[in-house]
Amino acid sequence: MANSLVSVQIIPKGENVIPLVDEAIKIIHDSGVKYEVHPLETTMEGELSQLLSIIEKMNQRMIELGSPNVITQVKILYQPKGITMDTLTEKYRG
Repeated sequence: MANSLVSVQIIPKGENVIPLVDEAIKIIHDSGVKYEVHPLETTMEGELSQLLSIIEKMNQRMIELGSPNVITQVKILYQPKGITMDTLTEKYRG
């Protein structure tokens, strides 16, 4: 079971940032971790070290694609005994 939920909002500098954000989400997708895209952030489920590594790759990719800098906002829920997105949201799902 995963020990962390990490929500990330990546904000690359530039004029047309949507393709960059799409690329950041692709990095999450390609990693194989469970994730959900929301309007203002994406939440990932997994081991904390793996999720932080994904965030590092996202930031590096933004620079590779021409963004001079990146702001990344991160929220972390670390629960060593295990946590899932469903645990926190199941009562809200119809």
